[in-house]
Amino acid sequence: MLYIIIGKDRQDSLADRLSVRPAHLDRVQALLDEGRLIIGGPMPAIDSENPGEAGFLGSVIIAEFASLEDAKAWAEADPYTVTGVFETLEVQPYKQVLP
Repeated sequence: MLYIIIGKDRQDSLADRLSVRPAHLDRVQALLDEGRLIIGGPMPAIDSENPGEAGFLGSVIIAEFASLEDAKAWAEADPYTVTGVFETLEVQPYKQVLP
């Protein structure tokens, strides 16, 4: 089943986000390599693909997991969560209708 993971960044987290980004991307790449990633990416804090020092509000991932518990465990082990970049984390079942 698909699950949506929404992590919201804490204030002034940009430096920490950038420092652990390679480890985060390695984990997301593994989902992609396994054919489980539908979409993933950050939410810029301003209306720009490259927000610079404005940073990001958080990130969204939609991916396939065996269960809600597995999706939550994956999200809780992500470097953005472990290092405190994410202030809040939400993991919910997701039903893709389109495309």
